[in-house]
Amino acid sequence: MASIYKKAYFNGKIGDIADANLSIASSAVLYGLSVYTVFYVYNDKTTHRAFKLRQHYDRLHSSAKIIGLEWPDGLSFEQFQEKVSQLIKANKPTESVFVRATLHADGLVPGTRTRGVSTQLSLFVYTATPIVKPHGVRLKTSQWRRIPDNSIPSRAKVNGAYVNSVLAHQDALDAGYDDCIFLDQSGHVCELAAANIFMVRGGRLITPDTSSDLLEGINRRAILELADTSGIPTQERTVDLTELYIADEVFVCGTSAFVASVAEIDGRHLNEDTPITKKIAALHGELLKNGDSL
Repeated sequence: MASIYKKAYFNGKIGDIADANLSIASSAVLYGLSVYTVFYVYNDKTTHRAFKLRQHYDRLHSSAKIIGLEWPDGLSFEQFQEKVSQLIKANKPTESVFVRATLHADGLVPGTRTRGVSTQLSLFVYTATPIVKPHGVRLKTSQWRRIPDNSIPSRAKVNGAYVNSVLAHQDALDAGYDDCIFLDQSGHVCELAAANIFMVRGGRLITPDTSSDLLEGINRRAILELADTSGIPTQERTVDLTELYIADEVFVCGTSAFVASVAEIDGRHLNEDTPITKKIAALHGELLKNGDSL
């Protein structure tokens, strides 16, 4: 389990996380009407570096725009970066951490709408504990299908939509697996509960395309770029479940998953030799160290 640091940003200031509370009558609590992003902050004992902070800010803004939440006046990237920097300094972590940034709809009992509903930003820090083990991940295809884009778009990180992920993840845990694989309404592979998925076939790195009801992951994009610069052919396309069963390698990635190799899917064991996964994991690990200084 991750440990949460004591200081948080909420209601326009940094204070004790115990005091960072939303009303039970707010849209965020009543309807899950918030959007969020989580990013990695590397600690090298002399400075803290936030991984692709601008992209995370942009995604938070895009998520708010997709579902129609009001963006706080004056919350520019520079102001966002400064708030993150102040929060890190207030908590003084001596390890690498995650920061969760959330835009909450905090209007009280406004009904099922977003226009004209007040919002506010929260930030908190917690230990960078991976959500899956780095090797030998066991996956189960979920009986729950991924919410389609024309219901709740997965490219927007909407808090309430993660009930879908909770149902699928818990089902996998109950069956003795580490995580789930979501399929879309047509039966094609999407992603895990909170991570993207890649496979290697014939030396080519393949991942479901962004029309497959998945989160357009920032780490997903980074891995495609790493592969490209390393001379590994890549492809984004529709992926069938049975392709994963016979893939040369399968791995998952995300802010909280890092890069983790998959050993089993639906009781089918995969190759133990994973040279491309190991190469990508090493490159990704180095990339995480080169974020924006805070």
